[in-house]
Amino acid sequence: MALGLNVEQPEEACSDENCPFHGTLSVRGQTLEGEVASTDMDKTVIVEREYDVKVPKYDRFMKRRSRVPAHAPPCVDLEVGDTVRIAETRPLSKTKSHVVVERVATAAAGGDD
Repeated sequence: MALGLNVEQPEEACSDENCPFHGTLSVRGQTLEGEVASTDMDKTVIVEREYDVKVPKYDRFMKRRSRVPAHAPPCVDLEVGDTVRIAETRPLSKTKSHVVVERVATAAAGGDD
């Protein structure tokens, strides 16, 4: 267990100073779980979360989604479709204030490409 969270440390090492395991970055605040929607940027992934919001007028629920940019350390190997846990940290850039700390599940084998 590392970071004060119940997550396993990655087996491979990295030299990224913004890695919570092998660098100096500390985590704090909330942890979120979501699916990796994009890995197009360098050392950054977009994590998409889906949640329900109650609409009182119709007494129903509607789906909403939020997309959170998060720092992806090189020691955590990620692909689109993976389910990950991200933790809040100090601002790393204009939009990034989260870092990936654990890959919970991998993408399903055999994509629709």
